[in-house]
Amino acid sequence: MEVKELMNPGVVWVEPTATAALAARLLSRHNLGALPVCAGDGRLRGMVTDRDIVLRCVAAEEDPAQTMVRDIMTRSCTAVSPHADCRQAARLMSKQQVRRLPVVEEGRLVGMLSLADLARSHRYDMEAAQALSEISENILWGGE
Repeated sequence: MEVKELMNPGVVWVEPTATAALAARLLSRHNLGALPVCAGDGRLRGMVTDRDIVLRCVAAEEDPAQTMVRDIMTRSCTAVSPHADCRQAARLMSKQQVRRLPVVEEGRLVGMLSLADLARSHRYDMEAAQALSEISENILWGGE
């Protein structure tokens, strides 16, 4: 099964020039842990997480209303093709220690794939469980 069959095509994203405060409101409003950061043309530039906002903005005593997303986002984020195999995506999540992957085609964001998407399919629940186990183990022992 290809990623495009399980991904969520309705992605909430933010521009690099948006404020950390706006990103935080979007994360809260949509109950998300991460937002893709895209240029106006839909090209993926990075990801910003609730953790980025807390550690790189709030804990650094920066003003979220004045701090731009581009200053706190993670620039080198892993993405997957909509035509990739779902097992490949699960392995990539495990290797990169992430719970969600932006889905990019020709440089443009076309969706998001999460471990929950994989688990809900029931065809990949073992792969999702394995990836989550490896991610969680890394967190317990000093990662993410």
